[in-house]
Amino acid sequence: MKFTDGFWLMREGVHASYATEVRDLHVSSDHITAYAAVRRVEHRGATLNTPLITVECFSPAEGVIGVRATHHAGKAHHGPEFELFGADGGSGGGSAATTRRDGTVTELTSGPLTLRFDTEQDWGPVFLDGEGRRLTAVESKGTAFATTADGGHHMVAQLALGVGENIYGLGERFTPYLRNGQSLDLWQADGGTSSEQAYKNVPFYLSSRGYGVFVNHPGKVSFEIGSESVGQVQFSVEDQSLEYYVVAGPSPKDVLTRYTALTGRPALPPAWSFGLWLTTSFCTAYDEETVTSFVDGMAEREIPLSVFHFDCFWMREYQWSDFRWDPDVFPDPDGMLARLKERGLRISMWINPYIAQKSALFAEGAEAGYLVRRANGDIWQWDLWQPGMALVDFTDPAAREWYAGKLRALLEQGVDCFKTDFGERVPTDVVWHDGSDPERMHNYYTHLYNRTVFELLEKERGGGEAVLFARSATAGGQQFPVHWGGDCFASFNAMAESLRGGLSLSLSGFGFWSHDIGGFEGTPDPDVFKRWLAFGLLSSHSRLHGNVSYRVPWAFGEEAVDVARQFTLLKHRLMPYLYGAAVEAHRTGVPVMRPMLLEFPEDPACRPLDRQYMLGPDLLVAPVFSADGEVEYYVPAGTWTHLLSGEVVTGPVWRRQTYGFDSLPLFVRPGAVLPLGADDQRPDGEWLEGLTLRVYEPAALVERGVPVTVTVPDRVGADAAVFRVVREGDCVRVTAEGASARRLPFRVEWGDVGAEGAGEVVLGVG
Repeated sequence: MKFTDGFWLMREGVHASYATEVRDLHVSSDHITAYAAVRRVEHRGATLNTPLITVECFSPAEGVIGVRATHHAGKAHHGPEFELFGADGGSGGGSAATTRRDGTVTELTSGPLTLRFDTEQDWGPVFLDGEGRRLTAVESKGTAFATTADGGHHMVAQLALGVGENIYGLGERFTPYLRNGQSLDLWQADGGTSSEQAYKNVPFYLSSRGYGVFVNHPGKVSFEIGSESVGQVQFSVEDQSLEYYVVAGPSPKDVLTRYTALTGRPALPPAWSFGLWLTTSFCTAYDEETVTSFVDGMAEREIPLSVFHFDCFWMREYQWSDFRWDPDVFPDPDGMLARLKERGLRISMWINPYIAQKSALFAEGAEAGYLVRRANGDIWQWDLWQPGMALVDFTDPAAREWYAGKLRALLEQGVDCFKTDFGERVPTDVVWHDGSDPERMHNYYTHLYNRTVFELLEKERGGGEAVLFARSATAGGQQFPVHWGGDCFASFNAMAESLRGGLSLSLSGFGFWSHDIGGFEGTPDPDVFKRWLAFGLLSSHSRLHGNVSYRVPWAFGEEAVDVARQFTLLKHRLMPYLYGAAVEAHRTGVPVMRPMLLEFPEDPACRPLDRQYMLGPDLLVAPVFSADGEVEYYVPAGTWTHLLSGEVVTGPVWRRQTYGFDSLPLFVRPGAVLPLGADDQRPDGEWLEGLTLRVYEPAALVERGVPVTVTVPDRVGADAAVFRVVREGDCVRVTAEGASARRLPFRVEWGDVGAEGAGEVVLGVG
């Protein structure tokens, strides 16, 4: 939201008051409260008939400093609030901060982050890193409130941008990857992937200078990123108070680790969820015969399938949701699910949080008071999506249990997981059971919805077995993976915008992400489908799904079948590596699919890259977005090896090449030791049986005698085996640690050379 008209004027009807000087400073051992006048106080009379802005500074966790600016503190707080882990709201309990006063300078320090006030200067707190270098600062218009002609009251903050500083994140956004120059309103919307709207709005951004900023407001937050004021990131909320947290690095990974410690780390999805998912598609015709033909077709073509998904029309038309199988289409759901489970498949079901009027659950929910109501007591309804549909009121614990109970019956039937669709179009002219502020609940609703379903899965299936396929989310939603990119077109442009959105989401604290292979809207050209297959199967999660047409590979030609098979088998072999990256995401918040910035923050060429990524720490993936196979990509410093062909490329270098449908730029980082499983038929096999450790560029291993550690997890995320890899002269020595790991034979490879053994293997590398 813009308040000014150029540099000198205000927009019509806008009046702004800016913190100008510190009039009083209260300092405790771990807390600073500044009282800022909004005009220069030259005599006592200037303290009358004028506002004062209260600015509280505190630290809820090491390396995180919170700032809360308040105009009128008497406004009632109705919630909801983001759940912050370890945050004390500045009360002092469990604080991670210390303070220091030296003359006119007062500092609050938390780990490698310091906030400095100098009361001799004009208003302008400065954030410093652990070396005393300026990260960002609150400058002359950086703390303010503004009133508008319609009676609105907005709290406004600005943080200064440095020369060449790039801003990323703010959720899954499909607009340009670098946020600089953009005006964004964070407001959940069902807008597809080709508009400025977003399904997943997260008020957190990451800076290329090695810090992040989280705005602790679940409602609408308006951002002006080098737009209204080109040297500032401005954010504002319509409220009397604005709270934000500056999160220290120094690296982007460090920022994400601290941010997800504050807002929640991703759960670890089950290993089976990393395999290939196939769906009925949305508006296609399907019944058990269709489903069986799809499953048979995949088996006949030797394409391993892990999950089968039933989309919306498993229920009767006009009745979403009633969670009852359409008896005309699926007369024997129990038998059908049992037959699919006998084939080793997991089952996913489509759901949404809406109850159509024709559904039997409408009357049941209305009578019990489980549906959202207007202020006059009427149930809120409209005809968009489903006729007369209402919303489940997830602020009511009884409503949550009622909704979960309907899903529990499906789990008892054999269903394994749910696609939690929708949750964006939430009205504001309603009254919530717990009295929540409707404006704040609009974005937050999806969090309650996804949490309700995820917690049910954890309770019924056990820890480590819960997984969603969720479309909408906000801050903290990363705790309930997996999320997918929503409704994209079946085109190369949409494929690129989907990746852009996924990379943006990964820099917003989300560890796992997927997308509809081939695109959702329309039917993809076979070239689009084949290119998207490689991209999709080199993502954390992989799903074939469409709207009006099926996404079975043979519908797009025999070459598509070959590509689907090849990359599915490859992903299965990569599972010891990929699940290791998943465990890292779960433990640290560093995502599986990583923008190049995360792995190479010191390389300026990597900062704007949005058409390639790192899959885990060691695999560079550059999807092909053209029918002719031409792709331009960047290789950072070092000697990289193509995983499939063995081609060696020395960076830093830009390359333009042409690839067939059976390949793409897929390079292994120099010095990497890649664990590969022997079982290419399933994602959740026995990864230590027949394990191969493939060494790339031994010369790039750390200094001779200093080991590289390779950890292979088990299927619940614990360390199954640890291998120490060290370069010793012309040899690489690999030693297994742990009793079980030392008993199992493994193979070590470098190029065409290999050796096998148990416990320890020594391989000559010339």
